[in-house]
Amino acid sequence: MEYNKKYRVFFPLLFSLVLALGMYFGFKLRDMAGNHYRVFFHGIPGGTLQEVMDLVALKYVDSVKKSTLRKDAINGILNHLDPHSIYITPSQLQQVNNDLEGNFQGIGIEFSMFSDTVNITSVLPNGPAETAGLRMGDRIIRVNDSLVSGVHFGPRRVRNLMHASGGNPIELTILRKDRLRTIEINPGNVSVSPIDASYMIVPGMGYIRINRFSDNTYDEFMKAITALKAHGMRKLIIDLRGNPGGFLDAATHIADELLDDHKLIVYTQGKDFPRTNYYCTKPGLFEKGKLAILVDEGSASASEILAGAIQDWDRGLIIGRRTFGKGLVQEQYPLEDGGALRLTVARYYIPSGRCIQKPYNHGFAAYDEDIINRFNHGEFLNADSIRINDTTRYRTLVKGRIVYGGGGITPDIFVPFDTTRVDRLMSDIYSRSILEDFTYHYFNRHPSIFSEFTSPGNFSRHFEISPGLMQDFTRFAIADSITAIRSMNKKESAIIGDRMKSFFARDIWRNEGYFVVANSYDPVVQRAIHALGD
Repeated sequence: MEYNKKYRVFFPLLFSLVLALGMYFGFKLRDMAGNHYRVFFHGIPGGTLQEVMDLVALKYVDSVKKSTLRKDAINGILNHLDPHSIYITPSQLQQVNNDLEGNFQGIGIEFSMFSDTVNITSVLPNGPAETAGLRMGDRIIRVNDSLVSGVHFGPRRVRNLMHASGGNPIELTILRKDRLRTIEINPGNVSVSPIDASYMIVPGMGYIRINRFSDNTYDEFMKAITALKAHGMRKLIIDLRGNPGGFLDAATHIADELLDDHKLIVYTQGKDFPRTNYYCTKPGLFEKGKLAILVDEGSASASEILAGAIQDWDRGLIIGRRTFGKGLVQEQYPLEDGGALRLTVARYYIPSGRCIQKPYNHGFAAYDEDIINRFNHGEFLNADSIRINDTTRYRTLVKGRIVYGGGGITPDIFVPFDTTRVDRLMSDIYSRSILEDFTYHYFNRHPSIFSEFTSPGNFSRHFEISPGLMQDFTRFAIADSITAIRSMNKKESAIIGDRMKSFFARDIWRNEGYFVVANSYDPVVQRAIHALGD
């Protein structure tokens, strides 16, 4: 009796050991029967979707990448929502954020590949490359120890080599005027201006071209408009063509500079996103002068907010072609894998109450093909061909003009698409960058010809494309298999000459030079000058 009492305290431990052994051998026998892991995935965090992904990764007959499965699963879910809710992979996130923030980590150059050689076409002002002494026209032979000239390196591989330094100094071997040089550059923060051009286009009238609504767009806009007012600006053209949008706040802040009083600029609202109103809150720098906003089918999102507010309050003229039609608001949420989810949380409504989001209920493929369908339908050439998706009539808030939503903003003044862009000869020249290649090489071989011009305006007024220069280009194009140029007509020759002059100006003064010259023959800009002049 005493002996049994002594060892009875060990019975619970013995039972636990037997139970553990039973469970172990039970699981081993089940594994041999092919039921491995089933119990462990029942009710795990992530639910059925995660259970399926894990089972595929562990049990599928062939090897699969779990990251690919995850990406496809996420995209499968988002494909049932709307075209603008997207998954941003970890590798894409930095570039996406850079585009919105208006800066990036790098050395600050733009380059093109000509004859398997990296040619620097532009050195960004105040960037590391400019500080280190790189110049437009330099040819990059090596990046650190890697040869990049004459070895069929693509632009992406060259960029990857430069970014692979991890912030450490990069040694570039360059060829400048047939002489090799070695330049060490410390990568750093490079700011990219959202303002392509800002200048007085005619006496009393300013022109500002905004390429995106990023973190620094409002600040750069304020600098531009302040400078133009100092030069006597009384009328203003804001060019938003091809501007895909960006931050909502950047658009509303600029609208606040153009609209007076406490006017509503836009409001947003969604199922779980309460209505939020954006009003003018302060006196603006340009509330009274004549105003024109230039738009086209590439103007989207924040561009449409700005243009829509101006149209709804009858503040200025919208000139060009119907805008893209994006009226959805996204918020970006970080994910555990280092990527992000950009999710549509609301719609935005411009002051008349209309939402300009075009339909996407016919599938994403149809949504993506909308612009092509507009062109094929004739909308780019004739305002009467514009199809209104939402026939609900809205009215502007001052003059009571009828306007529509449901598919972009229809301009007050329609300017058709330049059909010379789709001419066979011109299409070949544009698609193969023949003009850019020619002007780049010609400019670097004959710098003295351009040295007398001190400003883009002076160049636009006085530089002429000579018959000899056009002959040089013709030979260059023929050597690049553009044989149709032998039979070009006078109109095509004039168009090529105008474009060539614009590219020369870009080689000298970057984007501002290009637009100063290009705007002199741009029909949309010329129509705006005429309209504001009236």
